[in-house]
Amino acid sequence: MPEASSRPQGSDADSTRNPVWDRVLTRVRHAELAADRRASSRVLRHRRRDADAAALGGPSPEQRREVRALRRVFLDLGDCYRDYRRKTGAEVSPEVRAAAHKFRRELDLPSLVSVAASLDRIELMTW
Repeated sequence: MPEASSRPQGSDADSTRNPVWDRVLTRVRHAELAADRRASSRVLRHRRRDADAAALGGPSPEQRREVRALRRVFLDLGDCYRDYRRKTGAEVSPEVRAAAHKFRRELDLPSLVSVAASLDRIELMTW
């Protein structure tokens, strides 16, 4: 999984400052912190499982934490988009659908930024 703080190369990062990227990264970091607060009571219970997973070459606890935060933000974006469609009667945008499918396949920050950027184009990004 690519480092979350690194910026992508290509169309989503043509400028040196990408406000959607920054907003999504901030939201993912907040989701990670919220998950950390909820999980603090479960730390002892999961340490052995984390050690077993690491020994088997599975994802590290940090990678699992990041993926959970990415999914949380993705679900929040989905809720916002469904509310918008419910209120306006709009059909699902092919651009949004393609970005969502890409995120589900890749589960990384650049693909989540693509989803957010497609929602930002229709002015749904309120954060």
